[in-house]
Amino acid sequence: MKARNLQIIAKEIEQFSQLISQEEINQFVKEIVQAKRIFVNGAGRSGFAARAFSNRLMHLGLHVYYVGEPTTPSIQDGDLLVVGSGSGTTASLVSNVKTAKAQGAHVATLTIYPEATIGSMADAIIAIPGATPKNIAFEDPITSKQPMGNLFEQLSWLTYDSIIMELMPILHQTAEEMFKRHANME
Repeated sequence: MKARNLQIIAKEIEQFSQLISQEEINQFVKEIVQAKRIFVNGAGRSGFAARAFSNRLMHLGLHVYYVGEPTTPSIQDGDLLVVGSGSGTTASLVSNVKTAKAQGAHVATLTIYPEATIGSMADAIIAIPGATPKNIAFEDPITSKQPMGNLFEQLSWLTYDSIIMELMPILHQTAEEMFKRHANME
């Protein structure tokens, strides 16, 4: 017997991943390559996916910081803030985007709602299909059988991984070179 709900999730990922734009991914990658330093931010479960992305960017040898950590410096002109936010309206993330923009940094976001506050300030947007109960202002682009923002978080994680795969040849990095930067004190 197949794992019924797992099959539902896999089918949704297959179906809705096809709605993610390669052109938007290319613009996102361009922002990363041009940035002096990269700051990554997300809240809740979207933040978990964003944190994993910051880890992979470090494995590529980039100067990356996760917002809110004690060792995160101030963002400056020429830096990039990457924000994962399904709703695009989370107050703490909106505040961080405003700070980044005021300092001259660029902003790239993964969001369900590009027209929301964060998307309206972003220099690069990847629209991720999903739905979230936090949304009150916009129509959900799709309907998921999964609860909460699960589909958004899953597709965010996979989109972040696809960005890493796009960056590897651009930055001349192999999996072996990336592994050399993997934590050796865990």
